[in-house]
Amino acid sequence: MAKTKSQKKEILGGLQEKMDAMKSAVFVNFSGIPVKEINILRNTCKDENVGYVVAKKTLLKKILTEKGFSDVENSDFSGEVATVIGFEDEIAPAKLVSTFAKGHEKMKILGGVLEGALIGEDKIKALAVLPSKPELLAKAVGSIAAPLSGFVNVLSGNLRNFVYALNAISEKKSQGN
Repeated sequence: MAKTKSQKKEILGGLQEKMDAMKSAVFVNFSGIPVKEINILRNTCKDENVGYVVAKKTLLKKILTEKGFSDVENSDFSGEVATVIGFEDEIAPAKLVSTFAKGHEKMKILGGVLEGALIGEDKIKALAVLPSKPELLAKAVGSIAAPLSGFVNVLSGNLRNFVYALNAISEKKSQGN
């Protein structure tokens, strides 16, 4: 069913709003994947605060061109194209799509957007193996806390040895009386 101009403007406005708020995006061809499976991907995206948008390729290219991606016209957006948009974590869309694509051979990663530049499939796959922002923060906190906990253990060891020495002196005096 053909969309009216007002429907296209509404879709364009919603997609433009999401693209303005994005930190990264991944473009995928989902042709041949059953609707049930796509709905699983949509729900996973929703749970991870990642957007999943299907729009006409011409509208998508128009928005990307307006955002300054002049080389988007050379991009191969073949088949049915969905845009997976990360709002909080730059790596989340790449991880979700790569994980989903492992179980669905028909899904093809076409490329994406990261830090204001179009990137290819190979960079998306490289992003997918990186740890997420919360994982990196946890590792950083652990690295900072490790020397501090070691220092505390060293200090408590000295105090413990001092208490043992006092107990030994106390026992020796009590045996001598």
